[in-house]
Amino acid sequence: MNHVIIGAGAAGVAAARTLLKEQQEDTVVMISEDIEVYSRCMLHRFISGERSAESINFINDGLLTCPRFTWIKGKSVTRIDGQTKTVYAGDEELAGGDTIIIASGSNSVTPPIGALKTASNVYGLRHLKDARAITAAAEGAHKIAVIGAGLVGLDAVAGLLEMGETRGKPFDITVIEMAPTVLAINLDVHAAETYQRLFEKAGVKFLLAQKVVNTTSTPGTDGAPLVTSVELESGESVPCDMAILAVGVRPAIGFLEGSGVKTERAIVVDDKLQTSVPGIYACGDAAGLSGIWPNAQIQGQLVAKNIAGWDLVYEDRFAVKNTVNFFNLATLSVGRFSPQEGDEVLLREDRRNYQKIVLRGGVPVGVVYQGDIGGKGCWQHLIKNQIPIDKLGKSPWKVSYADFWACENNGEFKWEVCAPA
Repeated sequence: MNHVIIGAGAAGVAAARTLLKEQQEDTVVMISEDIEVYSRCMLHRFISGERSAESINFINDGLLTCPRFTWIKGKSVTRIDGQTKTVYAGDEELAGGDTIIIASGSNSVTPPIGALKTASNVYGLRHLKDARAITAAAEGAHKIAVIGAGLVGLDAVAGLLEMGETRGKPFDITVIEMAPTVLAINLDVHAAETYQRLFEKAGVKFLLAQKVVNTTSTPGTDGAPLVTSVELESGESVPCDMAILAVGVRPAIGFLEGSGVKTERAIVVDDKLQTSVPGIYACGDAAGLSGIWPNAQIQGQLVAKNIAGWDLVYEDRFAVKNTVNFFNLATLSVGRFSPQEGDEVLLREDRRNYQKIVLRGGVPVGVVYQGDIGGKGCWQHLIKNQIPIDKLGKSPWKVSYADFWACENNGEFKWEVCAPA
């Protein structure tokens, strides 16, 4: 059998590896607009100059040299023929196969405000080409506006701070955010404000609870406008030489129109990650299911194994986990850290750590650990599986993996999804 994979990210690469392992006689063609494989979570380190494109490549095995694997680089898929399972770029037929795996990821959202969509000095940060463009533009910039104070926005700021320090000429960076805090969907207010203070100490200005309503621009040499300031609903104007947008992403699935593959916000898949067209599967951001990196890899592997006949069901849709690290301060948040009425909230803090546990009827629903996050991975299992901890007979602060492992007769350990009585 022949298989076509659209996308060279975590899900697509995992699917390719697994197919080649499971189906020893089959071939795989991977198609991507990207010409390199890279870790998205390392893009800010590329901007800072700390990492090169080669050092953020996450393929370290023999995949690219496998004779049954072909990578078609630098091609933007524009349509799929769902009946023949053929993939096209314009009028060019790229590849066809017995199955297609759509792992096309997502793209940055650009709101239709002022000249944000058309300006040549406005950038997203989703792809390596974005990081390259930001790095090149920043060489000639001083004032930079970053719209969005989530993880991507602050990643961009962190990379620019290091770049400015390296070149000996710091940038004047202003971050604009609609929410009243930075990292509003990732951390609680206390943990988020700690990062805000660190960025402010490094010279970054924040305009929170502010909405961008327009831009001021001038004609550029290439005919496209250049944004010279970002206008806010409050009436304030933020001058800039360039702007970075970090206001969200949208699944890259526009090429599916007319393919027969059903889409809503993302591609609609069943519990085996097959689309409405038999033989066409989707995983990662394109499927809109727990698009964080490890989950995308698991989805790619599951799709490949199902093609090989495993008949697996994808059940892990839990993605409410964030690990943040700026200025060497690590934070882990899992679940819902904003309590509801009736929840029990446990807090403790010292000069190096801030910790928060939210319990609902003895069951943990959310935690925040800032500072020392070692050994805290068990909370994801407890929250995801709704495991009560109130009958353990110990302080919630001392809960660990050891409380939920049981020894089998053969000496092997297993994870117990139910708390001991």
